[in-house]
Amino acid sequence: MQCFPSLVLALSSLLGALALLQLSLYLRVPSRYGKHDERLCRPRGRLPARCAWFVQELPSFLVPALLLALRSPPRLEPLGCRLLCCLFCWHYFYRTFIYPFFTRGRPFPLQLLFFGTLFCIYNGFLQGYYLIYCAEYPSDWCTDIRFTSGLLLFLLGMGINIHSDLLLRQLRKPGEVTYKIPQGGLFTYVSGANYFGEIVEWFGFAIATWSLPAFTFAFFTLCCIGPRAYHHHRYYLKTFTDYPKSRKALIPFVF
Repeated sequence: MQCFPSLVLALSSLLGALALLQLSLYLRVPSRYGKHDERLCRPRGRLPARCAWFVQELPSFLVPALLLALRSPPRLEPLGCRLLCCLFCWHYFYRTFIYPFFTRGRPFPLQLLFFGTLFCIYNGFLQGYYLIYCAEYPSDWCTDIRFTSGLLLFLLGMGINIHSDLLLRQLRKPGEVTYKIPQGGLFTYVSGANYFGEIVEWFGFAIATWSLPAFTFAFFTLCCIGPRAYHHHRYYLKTFTDYPKSRKALIPFVF
């Protein structure tokens, strides 16, 4: 397989357009799953949260892994391959094989699962194809300020995301589906600490790889889960009278 820059540009542009569409659809009305799903009394058309997250996230790990395996010769010599393996695939290994088996979320709508899986296939191919077949970096890229700062942001964001997920899991006992006020960590300052961490993580990835596909993916992440953090914040304020008024929705001390 060879690199087609026009294909990368087209797929990245489409991803950016999907980000704007996502923002327009869910800025005022939240996506109907989790705490924003008012149809929990209808069990049909849903999958248990653990199974749903596994199925949805698997392509984001599997598609780049297959592209790496099918590469000729199959080695990680180009830096783009190592970045893909150590950053992108690392995140989705956690999301696919670790996170789903600890989550205590509510059943997930099959319609959203279908579109989420399609997106993971699409984005997994775009990021993998670019980094394996198109990305070219100078020999000293690992000492470049863009790489080092991006890597630090990626690690910081992933740490915030994983720690925030842990705090959310600890709010519920096995079998519980009720929602409580998150406490500790970055939740002291924002309602969407887990979302903030993931946004920071993918912008760090974009800076470290310095690529159009990665920046459009980071932008998509912001447009997708940024509004959800805002709706979570409104939900907490409406549901809990003792919810800390000093907390922001997504960005500490700002928004």
